[in-house]
Amino acid sequence: MRSFLARGAWLSTGLLAASALLVVRPAAAQFTPFSHDPRNVLEGNWQSCRETDGRYSERVYDHVVNGVGRFEVHMGPRREFAIFKGVQDEHRDHESRDNLLKPFRVAMDGSRASQKWEIPSLNLVFTVALGGGSRSECESWFITLAPLEKTSH
Repeated sequence: MRSFLARGAWLSTGLLAASALLVVRPAAAQFTPFSHDPRNVLEGNWQSCRETDGRYSERVYDHVVNGVGRFEVHMGPRREFAIFKGVQDEHRDHESRDNLLKPFRVAMDGSRASQKWEIPSLNLVFTVALGGGSRSECESWFITLAPLEKTSH
């Protein structure tokens, strides 16, 4: 009797674990900040995942200094990025000529992708690189937004 109950408990545990693996949750836009250099404005890992409607997630970072919105950084959807002067509530089209990043869609080179943009009007450099382990439902990007270094020549 005892071995029957033990087998039943293992079976119940196994079925519960298997059903937990089958639960599909909508993906969420995730940004995990980290900093290797205190001068960086924004640094971290960005994940753009496919939502239940088939579209990829996007996140917008508003850079505000002394209560004034200086610029917006758009991460996603997928491998699209945008930087706009000023901050506004309405979403901006990445194809707009106001997007300071050209090209705004990062091109794949096999399974790799990276892009570096210099934005002199904001004195910034923005670098993105596709992280390892990215897959079709989620792309993981390492991003760095830093002051544009001035050379003394």
